[in-house]
This record gives sequence, C-alpha cells and structure tokens, in this order.
Amino acid sequence: MTQGEAFTNPDALKGLTAYDRTGEKIGSIERVYLDDRTGRPEWVTVKTGLFGMKESFVPLAGARLRGDDLHVTATKEAVKEAPRVDADQHLDPGQEHELYSHYGLARPGTAPGMAPTGTGTGTAGTQEHPLTGAAAGTGVGAGAGKREFATRAGMGKDEKAREELVRSEERLRIGTEEEEVGHARLRKTVVSEDVTTSVPLSHEEVRVVREPIREGERVRGNIGEAETEVTLHAEKAVVSKETVPVERVHLETEKVTETREVSDTVRKEQIEYDDDVKGVKGERGGMKGESWRDRKQGPRH
Repeated sequence: MTQGEAFTNPDALKGLTAYDRTGEKIGSIERVYLDDRTGRPEWVTVKTGLFGMKESFVPLAGARLRGDDLHVTATKEAVKEAPRVDADQHLDPGQEHELYSHYGLARPGTAPGMAPTGTGTGTAGTQEHPLTGAAAGTGVGAGAGKREFATRAGMGKDEKAREELVRSEERLRIGTEEEEVGHARLRKTVVSEDVTTSVPLSHEEVRVVREPIREGERVRGNIGEAETEVTLHAEKAVVSKETVPVERVHLETEKVTETREVSDTVRKEQIEYDDDVKGVKGERGGMKGESWRDRKQGPRH
C-alpha cells in the first residue's frame, strides 16, 4: 500500500497498526474521520486499553506510512490520556477543539466539524491532502456508501443542528518540591570547670618509746650529753592532666511528613439559560417561579 493510497482511500487505513513517534505500538485503527468541508482525513480512532476495549482519537497531522504500519506524531501516553469522545457519532466543533488542545495542535481552517467515515454519504472535493499531496476526494463519493468506513457524514433532512457551549473550570494541581530551608552545625569550644577530688595522703609522725633495761642486760652506761635523730616522710598530692576521647558526636537528618492545608482561588464557568417565548407560563425550562439566573448548570461546591 502506498502513502497516497492510504490517505485517498480512508477505508484502507482501517485495521492498520498505529505506532507513536518513538516507535511504540499504540493499537489498531478502527475508524477514520473526514473533515465535513474538505473531505480530507483528519483523525483516526485507535483501540487502546486492556483487550482493546477503548477507542482513542489520534490526529493524522504528520502521520506517515511504513509498510502496513501508521506512524503518528503523538506519544502513546498522550493517546491514552486523550479526552473521551464517543467514536460512533459526529465529532462536533467543541469536541474537536478539545482534542486539538490536548495534542497541542492548531486547528486547520474553520471546518464545522468531523464525521466518522461510514456513517453517511456525500462527495468530497479534490483538494490536496497536506500530508501526501494526493487528491483527498479520490475514492470518496456517491458510490462510497457500499463500504463500511469510506465516506464522511452529512446532516440528514430530519437532523437538527445542535449548538453547544463548552463549560470549563479551573482545578488545583498541587505537587511538592524540595527547597533548602537552613543549616545545622556542630561546633566544639573549650570551657573550664573546677574539679575537687579527695586523695588519701600518709606521713610519718614521731613518738617517744621508753623501754626499761632489765636486770642482767649488759648495757654500757655513760654520763654525758648526746643526741640522735630519725628522718620523717610524708606523701603529697601531685596533679597532672591528660587528654582522653570520651564520645563521638555527628549530625544526621530525618525526613518527617506532615499534612498542611493549601488554599487558592479557582475559576469556573456556569451555564445559564432563558427563553423569550411569549404566552407560556409555569414550568417551561425550570420550576415555576424560578428565575433564569437561578437555573445554572454545573456542579456546586
């Protein structure tokens, strides 16, 4: 299958395998959506999710064929997170705008919307497709209704145009980041203190001991002056100092988690409705006696 055949014959895209821009498989292509005004293929739906139960819209802008594989510019993660849109109905401007915003693409032209191929009949123009240069209208015409996914949808006579407003609101997304809040230091200083310790000290004292000489002991007596002496000893306290390690001290951090309330102001849109139908009283558009400013659509917080 050539590049031109795939984009001029949308039915040929059905069943191909879609890959994202990194080459990761996304899923198989289920439907092709054509621009209501130009008839050019703009979107495909790809089966994703567990067992392929979900269809996600993927833009064809920048898509390229490699054999029987379609490589798109979106990532697999972006496709999985694409806005949920029913794949079996007409793609209105609001839904299309939401999809373009999700993929970060600029909406080409001012086309009124998209339709899934195979849900109606019509004729496409012969403008060149911006990706392939081939005529987009080739193979899409009155006889295309025989194919299941081959033509773009148009409004039937009994269909009524539907005008819609897209209601948006802001939501808080709160994350966390780590920042430096201070420093903790260890510092060693020298201080003096008085220490008093009791130390036992010994010393020698003199006492006079008298022993009588027993009869019979041979001791020579001598009258005259004489003297004798003994040496006395005593202990004294000697103080010295030594430095010894006594403990290790270091700093460590511990992560503590606490819950804090974060408040901010968000904006949201409200939809109000009213009518100017004359001659109708009572409960048209709301409960009797209810003013149009009280009838607002959207969640209340």
